[in-house]
Parts: sequence; C-alpha cells; structure tokens
Amino acid sequence: MNQEEYLQSLLSKPSTAVKKMESEAEEQRVPIMEPLGIDFLMQLLRIQQPKRILEIGTAIGYSALRMLEACPGSQIITVERDEQRYKDALKNIKDMNAEEQIHVIHGDALEVASTIEKEGPFDLLFIDAAKGKYEEFFHMYSPMVSDTGVIISDNVLFKGFVADDSEASPRMAKIADKIRSFNEWLVQHPDYYTTIVPIGDGVAITKKKET
Repeated sequence: MNQEEYLQSLLSKPSTAVKKMESEAEEQRVPIMEPLGIDFLMQLLRIQQPKRILEIGTAIGYSALRMLEACPGSQIITVERDEQRYKDALKNIKDMNAEEQIHVIHGDALEVASTIEKEGPFDLLFIDAAKGKYEEFFHMYSPMVSDTGVIISDNVLFKGFVADDSEASPRMAKIADKIRSFNEWLVQHPDYYTTIVPIGDGVAITKKKET
C-alpha cells in the first residue's frame, strides 16, 4: 500500500447517491475530482463556510453536490458548456433535491460572464474546466470574488505531466505546458497569495492580498 492508497483507505464511505454519480462518471469517462482531492476541497469549505460559490465546469454536477454536502447553507452557481453533461447535472441535482441551492448555467464560461456577474460577489471561485483556459477564466472571474474570498483551481499538476511530461502524449504534453504556464503566472501574481497542494490531481489555493 502506497501513501495515496493509505490516505484513501481512511476516507469515509460515500453515500449511495454519490457512489452512483462516481460510477456514472467512470462509465461515461467524465472527469471528476479524485477522492483525496474532493475530500480536501470539502474540508476547505467546512473551514471557510462560503455563502456564495461559483464553479466553472459543472460536468455531471458531482463537485457542486459534494460542495453543498460540505457546506449546506451555500448557494452555488455553476457553468457547463456541454449539453449532455448539463442535462446529466440537472438530473443529478434534482435527484438529490438540491435544485433550490444549485443553479446550472448552460454556456461557455467565457461567454456568460455578464449573466454570472449579476449573481456575485462570490466567496469561493472553483475553476475546473478546460485546462488550457485557466488563465482566461481567472482573469474573467477573479474580480467577482469578494476581498475575503478564495479561488481554487483543480488539476494544476495534471496527472504528474506538469512536473515531467516526458511520457505524455503530444496532446497531454500541450495541456501540461499550458497549466505549467498558468501555475507560474499565478504564483508570481502581485495581487494574490497562492499555494499548490499535491493532493488529488493538484489543487491551487489562491487568496487576494490585502491592500
């Protein structure tokens, strides 16, 4: 048993509904957060207790529903551009009676900012969409985060290829290169503090500096 397997063995068993979503994601090859990554995210939410959350990249609604599980008093706005995943997310959210707290917007996150801005400011921004566009998402949506808010970016180590892409396919290497550039830009940003945590697929936690 390696370290990751040991840590996973300590995790609480998910509910039947959560297991169903995880199986659905695996069958449809829809990427969702890894067990240790989602557990870490949920613990951050329990600590921060955000009231309003913005998620870029709904997929089938897994992360949004797990965030609501960790922080039941929150309101979540989440954006998904893929029509089938959008429909699957709506079904999963309905099945878990979370329609009043999770609002899914169907569209490209780079094209619906004016709609989302009306829902802000947000206490938490969670970026988990097209990996090559993280910097664009950050530029567009970070101004909608409150001064005391937190920005979390998932997959910032991308299967280990960000550190070493020697065994990556050309497509994976290209994505890893874009994420590497984003990470370097983010940690050097003069207006934010960022820490990258090597858990799950890599999680960046960003906090605005006080002026």
